Amino acid sequence: MQEWSNPIESGPIPASDEGYDVIVVGGGPGGAAAAGYHSMAGSRVLLLEKEVWPRDKICGDAVGGKSLSHVAELGVKSMIEKTPHFRVDSIVFSSSDGSEVRVMLPEESFNRLEAGYALPRMQFDYMMFKQATELVLANDGAVIQDFSVTEVNVEDRPDGPMITGVTGHLGPKKDGRTMSFKAPLTIGAAGYNCPVSKKITQSVFNEPFRDDEHFCGGYREYWTGVKGCEGGTGPIEIHFIDEVNPGYFWIFPVSEDVVNVGVGMVISEQRKQKGMRSSLKKMQKWITNESPRFSHRFKNAQMVDGTGKGWQLPFGSPRVKPASFQPRRGAMAGAMCVGDSASLVDPFTGEGIGNALVSAKLTAKFFDREEHTNGFPADQAAHYMESLWEELGNELSNSYRLQGLVKRKRLMSWFVRRASKKPKIGEILTEMIASKEAQGQLYSKWFLFKTIVLP
Repeated sequence: MQEWSNPIESGPIPASDEGYDVIVVGGGPGGAAAAGYHSMAGSRVLLLEKEVWPRDKICGDAVGGKSLSHVAELGVKSMIEKTPHFRVDSIVFSSSDGSEVRVMLPEESFNRLEAGYALPRMQFDYMMFKQATELVLANDGAVIQDFSVTEVNVEDRPDGPMITGVTGHLGPKKDGRTMSFKAPLTIGAAGYNCPVSKKITQSVFNEPFRDDEHFCGGYREYWTGVKGCEGGTGPIEIHFIDEVNPGYFWIFPVSEDVVNVGVGMVISEQRKQKGMRSSLKKMQKWITNESPRFSHRFKNAQMVDGTGKGWQLPFGSPRVKPASFQPRRGAMAGAMCVGDSASLVDPFTGEGIGNALVSAKLTAKFFDREEHTNGFPADQAAHYMESLWEELGNELSNSYRLQGLVKRKRLMSWFVRRASKKPKIGEILTEMIASKEAQGQLYSKWFLFKTIVLP
């Protein structure tokens, strides 16, 4: 069985001011993937992570089909399959009036549909970071844990500003060691509050970094003994209920007796709420303790102490009037951002790992360690952002429209009722969550008419 609770040996600490081809700030899935892809391309990489493994990461814990090809390329898929995880065979949907449908995922669609595995991020991130560490060290790079980036260094050049590296603390800020590193390319992969992304948007280009219309708040707890979640294979559940509208309540098993239970809502909408609905934690407590629909499932269950935590998700939904690039500026001379740092979370499902891995791989396509020794150029940064939106833009835009559909409670309830009677509509619901390639059909009026209305 694959281990994920031991420390990860990341090698000797390099000397301050040492130079690399690529610096990656953040060791989560996006950062680990970026470090791995650039190492496999021959670059000498410095991977920086502020935590020390093993560490937890708050998330819904689903690892979907889009991610699987990347984790396989990086050598992680076989590691996942050797660790405890939940195999998703279906998705249960319900609406505010109590209508419910379970849609099975055919075995042959496992890799195409994005609902393949569910396992705690403590395990998944551990394996991603461990594999990235091995790839980086094998190519004469370095990995530093317990390193907090405090400054992203920018140099003014004749053709404009360029990020040239980072400065930070090794260990506690009070008595830690200050160190600096240089590289032609710095990759921001440090999550929703990434210092590289902030430097690009706020400091250099004076563009918005945060927009509460496109940020989601999430709250997650782990439970044991939840009724209806027994075994190592089964459904994940997504409930579009009044108490979490617009948003949803989820129940995602992650092993035979552990379940990830959570709620998520767009922050701008949450701030309009009053009472119980103004707090995601209180909202979830009411659902698990008092809700007529769900409380019976938690009557004999137990929340795992210390697992109730909240976090934020920067959505990749298109901005009406973007300052420059969609969904926001995520690159400049000397730097590219990936995943949450580039605001790429799916605005309907809340899934972010797949897009983080897609963007991580794309950065390796645009950086050439031989041609860019004097710095990753601004024109390539622009091409990266354009290509990223070209690849993900339709998907993210469709998901944003679907997010709006959820607010129309009567329509959503009717849709789910019809799905319980007509299998094809259930398949559409699955496509809404799991198959990005098919989402575009949901906006074809003829497709919807013949599928939903015609017998």
